[in-house]
Amino acid sequence: MNVAMIPARLGSQRLKKKNLRIINGTTLIERAIVKCKQAECFDKIFVNSESEIFKKYAIKHKVDFHLRPKNLGDNSATSEEFVEEFLIKNECTNLIQVHSIAPLLTTKEVKNFSNHFFKTDYDVLLSYIQDKIEVAYKNKPVNFSFLEKTNSQDLLPTQRITWSLTGWRRSKFLKAKEQNKCATYQGKIGFFEVSSLSGHVIKDEQDLKIAKALIKII
Repeated sequence: MNVAMIPARLGSQRLKKKNLRIINGTTLIERAIVKCKQAECFDKIFVNSESEIFKKYAIKHKVDFHLRPKNLGDNSATSEEFVEEFLIKNECTNLIQVHSIAPLLTTKEVKNFSNHFFKTDYDVLLSYIQDKIEVAYKNKPVNFSFLEKTNSQDLLPTQRITWSLTGWRRSKFLKAKEQNKCATYQGKIGFFEVSSLSGHVIKDEQDLKIAKALIKII
């Protein structure tokens, strides 16, 4: 069984109730639900939240709602914790996490990412943006050298993980948690490129303003 899970925490600090913010007349949570339905590659679609507020949106669009414990909706809870809780409570073979805070993610990308994961032997599939630009970490070059100037098109591209889409095998994830391992990156890991627009994730008011401006021109 292939399941899509849309996390929707109500208590965001940087942008209050961000999943209920509206872009182009539609809330972020509903945009994500509609994309998952239109992708037509899931047996079930869940909205996963600590707040019953989101249940009405799930009912409206005829998808399932998973109420996680309140403590998995605060700022100290990690994504790995609420994914584990969801997988314990819900049977599936494959889980695709679709973030509502990536409103420029397209239905086609949701479908292509998911079908790619379903047909491969990866245990984890991460979405990323490919960047061909000089990148440094702690003041040291990552994909270039201080000994010469290289044209950007000749650089090895870096892969910036977006989390707009993530895929996990349920059995592998839960087994890793039983062994007290990091389940997010457990097993054979694959990477799937998404567009730079699709990787735009809303974390604060400025991100929201950028998304509203971009959606008018795409």
